[in-house]
Amino acid sequence: MKPRARLDDRMIIRPGHLTFPLDIKILFQRSGPFVLEIGFGDGNYLARLANENPTWNLLGVEVSMGSMWRAYRRMKRERLSNVRLFHGNGRFVIRETIAPKALEAVYVNFPDPWPRKKHWRNRLLQSSFFELASTKLVDGGWIALTTDHEEYFEYAQREADRSGVFEIEEQTAPRASLLTKYAMKWQEQKKPIYHVLFRKSGEAILQPGLVQLADMQHAVLNGDLASVGKFSKLVHSFEGGQVIVLDAFRELSSNGLLFKILVEESDLRQEIIVEAWEKSDGIYVGLQPFGDPLGTRGVKEAVRVVVDWLVGQGMELKQTWI
Repeated sequence: MKPRARLDDRMIIRPGHLTFPLDIKILFQRSGPFVLEIGFGDGNYLARLANENPTWNLLGVEVSMGSMWRAYRRMKRERLSNVRLFHGNGRFVIRETIAPKALEAVYVNFPDPWPRKKHWRNRLLQSSFFELASTKLVDGGWIALTTDHEEYFEYAQREADRSGVFEIEEQTAPRASLLTKYAMKWQEQKKPIYHVLFRKSGEAILQPGLVQLADMQHAVLNGDLASVGKFSKLVHSFEGGQVIVLDAFRELSSNGLLFKILVEESDLRQEIIVEAWEKSDGIYVGLQPFGDPLGTRGVKEAVRVVVDWLVGQGMELKQTWI
């Protein structure tokens, strides 16, 4: 019988709600085996796992926002309470947010094979990923791969063997993975489907996280926002990432400015808004809570970039808080 509960936005984990590591009991409001699916697509397989394993606590991670919302609607229709969803990169989630030996299993269904050799560095299932996953999986835990791409299937096995911490078990693809959108498409085209289980047999050295958390930067300036005119895209690099200020917009109700910014750092990608608005004692510049961003060094650098740009437009720095 499927788990039932009132569904709300607690299903979606926003960056600013992350803890390091995740507290599974708080996240799911219960104990149980913790299982991850990376690249859940429309959520078909994730929902099947949730229905067939009601004691499992399932976290799905997906880089496509469209897939994110399709999966969310599916979970809502099926009233599944043992699923949480995160829009982002699987490497980031495993490395930064999952405690050692907290994971029971990881499922990877039809990942992007990045078929051109010069793009292989973008593949998920490399030896470095297997080493990382070995530190987060329980003893005997596993990574399950289902794919239609024979070369990637063989590549993943070579990488797992190279890691030295997984045993390789080729298997017939489970029925649930054959009922996903991509699996049915490939089967209609008479393409073979490959499946392999990588079972943890050893453990690599636990590596520290790469994303640096930081207190937020705020500033007060003297000047006139109405005098700010033309804006061009800004790019700022720092150790571990970069900030791209994509555009600036003037608010209709005031002379305030909104800056649309992309922050990229160590497999974490965040779109944020920094605002500059007038108050009686000056112009305040700070991060807006839109999207619940995670307070990282990159986000802090983004605020600094906007402050520096406004100073370059003739404003005077009055005060900062770090």
